This record gives sequence, C-alpha cells and structure tokens, in this order.
Amino acid sequence: MSELVFVPLGGVGEIGMNLGLYGLGEGPDDYRWLMVDCGITFSNGIPPGIDVILPDPKFIEERRDRLEGILLTHAHEDHMGAVPYLWDRFRVPVFGTPFALSVLSRKLKFDGPKQTVPLKPIPLNGKFKIGPFDLETVQFTHSIPEPSAILIHSPHGTVLHTGDWKLDPDPVVGGPVPDRTLAYLGKKKILALVSDSTNVFVSGHSGSEADLLGALTDVVSGCRERVAVTCFATNVARLKTLSRVAMATERDVVLIGRSLWRIQEAARENGYLDDVPAFLSEDDAGYLPRDKALYIVTGSQGEARSALARMALDDHPRIRLEPDDTVIFSSRTIPGNEGAVARVHNNLVRRGIRVVTAKEKPVHVSGHPSRDEMRTLYQYVKPRIAVPVHGETRHLAEHADLARAMGVEYALVGEDGAMIRLAPGIPEIVGHVPVGRLALDGNRIVPLDGELVKSRQRALWNGSVVITVVVDREGYLMAKPKISTSGLLDIHEHWVQDGAAEAVHDALDDLSARSLRDDDALAEAVRVAVRRYFRDSLDKKPVTHVHLVRID
Repeated sequence: MSELVFVPLGGVGEIGMNLGLYGLGEGPDDYRWLMVDCGITFSNGIPPGIDVILPDPKFIEERRDRLEGILLTHAHEDHMGAVPYLWDRFRVPVFGTPFALSVLSRKLKFDGPKQTVPLKPIPLNGKFKIGPFDLETVQFTHSIPEPSAILIHSPHGTVLHTGDWKLDPDPVVGGPVPDRTLAYLGKKKILALVSDSTNVFVSGHSGSEADLLGALTDVVSGCRERVAVTCFATNVARLKTLSRVAMATERDVVLIGRSLWRIQEAARENGYLDDVPAFLSEDDAGYLPRDKALYIVTGSQGEARSALARMALDDHPRIRLEPDDTVIFSSRTIPGNEGAVARVHNNLVRRGIRVVTAKEKPVHVSGHPSRDEMRTLYQYVKPRIAVPVHGETRHLAEHADLARAMGVEYALVGEDGAMIRLAPGIPEIVGHVPVGRLALDGNRIVPLDGELVKSRQRALWNGSVVITVVVDREGYLMAKPKISTSGLLDIHEHWVQDGAAEAVHDALDDLSARSLRDDDALAEAVRVAVRRYFRDSLDKKPVTHVHLVRID
C-alpha cells in the first residue's frame, strides 16, 4: 500500500538549517523522495574557526538514486544556502522561483561545485511535477521576494508546506495574500499543514513592512552624522524602504557587504528594484559628507567577519564610523546569536557611536507569522494533521498546542530525523533516521562532531603541546627535549617547560630496553608523561603531540 512520509534532516528542533524530505511509495525501500529546502545555519563562534553549519544529508545521499530533485521555497540562506556545498552529493535538478534561482546562481559562481548545477524555474502561482510528485506553488508574503508555499498532492491527500510566511496586508515588494488565496487553500481539504513555528510565542500580528517607512524616516531625520543600517541582506523590501528614507532625508545610500550586492543584483534582474536609484559602492563612501551618508551594512547577527563587526572595531579597510554616528539594527536577533550581537553593540557604544534597535524604536517587523496570523491560516485550511517545523522544541510544542486549540485532530512534535507517516491510517512517528551536522571549515566540509573539530575545541580550552624528542637507535636521548606550547603558557613561564622536559627524562628512564626501541611505545610514554605533568602543575589537559626523531 502506498505511503506518504515526511522526514526532516534539519530545521525541526532548531531555527535554521532547513532540509525536509517527502517520501511517496509502497514502503521505505520503494519511496521516491523530494527534498524541500537545503539550508545552512551560522555558527555563534563555538567551535572556533567554523562559520557555517550544514545538515548531514547521509540518509538521502545513500538513496540519491531515488531522489527526484531539490525544491526551494525561497532564497534565504537557511533554506537554500547548503546547495552549493552539498549538491555534489545528490546531483539532481534544483527547482525554484526566478528570484530564488537568480540568488542561487550567484552563490554557485563563488561556492558551487565544478559541475553545472541544473536549475529549473517553477511558476510563482501554478502547477508542476517533479517525479511522482504533483506540486503547486502558492505565493505568500515574507521578508524576501517570491516566498512559496508548496502544495504536495498525493493519492492520500494534499500537504501544505508553507516555508517561511506571514500575512502582510501592505508589503513593499510583491502583493498581499488575498482572501481568495486562503479560501482556495481551504477548498483543497488539506491533509497536513507543515508550517513555520518561529514566532508562535508572539501574540497579535507581525506588522506590515510598509509601516517602517515612517518610523525609519523619523529616526534617520533625528541623526546629525552618518547613519548605518544593518538588516538581513536578503530583505529586498527593506532595501527599497531605506532608499525612500534616504530620499526623504536627503542622504545617499551606500551598500556595504558582498551579499548585499548579490541580492540587489538579483532583485534588479527580476524587476523588484526598478524604481530604486543605483546604490553607491564602498569606494564612493569617502566622498560623502557625514550628514549625507546612509550605509546599508551586512552583519545584523554579529558575524565576526561581517562589515559591521569590522566597522565596530574600526577595522574596515574602506569604511569608518566615528563618534556621534548612528547604527540602526533593523532586524531581529536569531536565537543563539545574542552574545555576538551584544559584542558588536558594545564595540560601537565604546567608540561613542549611537545604537538603535527595535527595543527603542519601531525599526523592524518580522517576516514570520505571529499567533493571530497562524490562527487565521488554520481557520481557512482546517488540516487534519499539523506538523510544526522551523523552531526549537519549545516552539514546536507551543505550535502543536495552538493547532489543537484550533481543532486540528493530530499535532505531531518531532525533531530532526523523525520519520513521520502522514498517511494512510493514523499519522505517527514510525521511526528515526540518522542525522547530524557538518561544518564548513575553510573550503572543505567536515563532521561537526569529528576529531578535527573536537581537537580544536580541546586546544581552545586547554592549549596544545608539541614535544620534539631526538633519540638514538637504543632510545637514549641525544639532545634536550624541545617543548613547544600554544595557548597554554605565559611568555615568562620557562620553568614549566623545563619541568616538562624533566618529565620526558623520567618517562624514558622507566621504559624497558624493548620499549625504548619501539617508536610507538616510546612516543606514547612521552605523551602521557608530559600531559600528566601539565595536569599536575597547571590543572590543564592540553592536546599533546610527540615528534619523535630516531637517529641510527
């Protein structure tokens, strides 16, 4: 008997890194698979050296011969940012709306595989097919153009996978969601609603993007010197609003940050900024009087390498902020990024730069639905099943409670790896598949829980030691052991190194003649002795390596 299942590999039990799989077939060995979204999340600095984290797609990678394609709901990084890094593991077509594919194509030029990725456009509101999946897009509103809810039609009923959405009555880019669209969804007899949980704890309505024009204009009008506004780079509506703010306050707009330039290029390519004058570049910024400059800057989440973080430290190669300038955070802080954002705030304030956030002034509206919007969707759609996604566990549980209060028969709270059978029969979690996280480390993908990352974390907390030992054929020292440390000793603590060298002597004295001639045994004895010495003398357990040189 045919079954319909949903298996999230990312984005369920967490915010970000969305990757969902729909399986349709006679059973696990027969399923044909559709991937909906393939996103990333950004590191909060732990572990060190890791900026980008991706879902581990091993489960579907092992079944890629039955994967029909990757379908993107929209162009946010947490929904499509992993495609350049993971596509080579699947090698299937990628489907998306024109704007989403415009953004993705630019990312692929910089970060994508050598092979050409087949990009397949889908209609903004229309039907199409991917393998055995009969699909239909329905346009909602969000903080980016062309956010697409997906209707997945099956013999068992229709699933509405919303992606990110809200009900904005007056969006700056695109049109509102008309009542007839919601009524159309209501007529579909939706089997399951798989939907966004981000703002389930926020009462009321998320607010309209159009409301920001007056609020931002008022704030900028009150600023005497430079103004820098940071927002999500993909928020094309905010770029348009800020352009209007600049006109009203007689300022010129400078875009600062590579991702902002990519987004504005994609937006112009698709006609979303036709009435917006050309932005100035970083090279033009120095020619503007301080009271005529409005910068739009990347780095709203405190990313260490972002333009704003560098400007806050006065470390940007071309752009300066000075005392009495103003930075407006026209964004929300994603859970987990609070510390990084606070560091940027503090660095700015320390230099006499004014900081304005949504706590002080109405300079941001969310792109996700608040409780009233969620209730409205449930009232129209009336699904039999609710599957909360795009949220931490607490968000999912609260969303499930809301769905039950709206009369939904089954509300299933799972996490990444849960295999949820939607039909036939009673919907339930029928098993779990392997899940994990990968990390972008430089230009390579490594397991987040692998030895490379673990050893780096250990070295961060406890430092590292390298002992170079030169011995003869019989294992006797031919020179004093050399002890090199990193992140462990202060420059004046030579006595510790001397003590470690003495521990090497003692360890070799205790070895048998046979062990002295065995490279592995000798090196391990030295490693253990030196690590024990640092533990006893400094209460630290450094990552310890031995470089053994044996001279015949």
